Amino acid sequence: MTTPSATVAVNQLVLTAQIVESSTMRYTPSGVPALNCLLEHASEALEASQVRQVKALLKSVSFGSVAERLAQQEIGSSWLFKGFLASPRGTKQLVFHVQEFAQN
Repeated sequence: MTTPSATVAVNQLVLTAQIVESSTMRYTPSGVPALNCLLEHASEALEASQVRQVKALLKSVSFGSVAERLAQQEIGSSWLFKGFLASPRGTKQLVFHVQEFAQN
C-alpha cells in the first residue's frame, strides 16, 4: 500500500449512453451556457463469473461549448461521453460532468 502523499487521485468516467431527457439551456451567473441531461446506460458485464445485465440512469451536466453542442442532439440518440463525477454542494447525489462526447 502506498502512502497518501504518493497516491494519485483519478476521477474519469467514460460511458456509452442515450440522452433520455434534456433541460432548457441555462446560463451561470458568469454567462457560461449550462445544460442538465438524464443519460441512460445499458450493457452486460461479467461479475463473479456471471453475465450481468447493467442498466443505469445518470444525471449529467455540461458547460460551455459542450453544453451548446449537446443541446442540439436528439432525445434517444446514443453517444460516448467522457467526464468526471461530482456531488453538487450540499447533496450526496453524484452528477456526471460531461467534458466531451462523440458519436458512439
